[in-house]
Amino acid sequence: MNELFTQIDWMEIWLATVDTLTMLGGSLLFTVLLGLPLGVILFLTAKRQLLAQPVVYALLSFITNVLRSVPFVILLIVMIPVTVLITGTSLGVAGAIPPLVVGATPFFARLVETALREVDRGIIEATQAMGATTTQIVLRALLPEALPGIIAGVTVTAITLVSYAAMSGVIGGGGLGDLAIRFGYQRFQTDVMVITVVLLLILVQILQMVGDRMVIHFSRK
Repeated sequence: MNELFTQIDWMEIWLATVDTLTMLGGSLLFTVLLGLPLGVILFLTAKRQLLAQPVVYALLSFITNVLRSVPFVILLIVMIPVTVLITGTSLGVAGAIPPLVVGATPFFARLVETALREVDRGIIEATQAMGATTTQIVLRALLPEALPGIIAGVTVTAITLVSYAAMSGVIGGGGLGDLAIRFGYQRFQTDVMVITVVLLLILVQILQMVGDRMVIHFSRK
């Protein structure tokens, strides 16, 4: 066992882990900032909702479904020109964040929409009866009631982004995925592959545990 890990550059592992965490944090932030309002709009414009607009809903739903259906590896390649335009590079952490956000935002938006649909309609009607505006209903009734479901959606999205971030190594996106491809696959260093997989598993477990605890904390008893 000692001989298996003698050639590992632990500093390289550490830097790759930091890059993965940076990609995860940056992409998750922008995914929530973009996906939350998109999910709310999808919910509000659906049939029999507060701002029912079938045409708007159909258009947004179509775009969301198209982006969700594109395999992430293909999205990484297709978005290279756009990524270069936004960040000036398609490599490293900066080059990986735009496709990560585009790939995860529609996924998270659907989770938000689903969480909002699970809110008791009686709460919405009671808030309307008190004369609340649509904005007040969303901010003071819908989002607080759907908060546990939204947090669960953030957890699922974060775990998905870990997988996406690892796949971004295919185009030199940096992080543990890039390390696994360059050393574990191309140079046949099994020890590096094992370490990267273990670290990714640990990261996923931590995210799931934190997410579950937050869901329990914010759930109404």
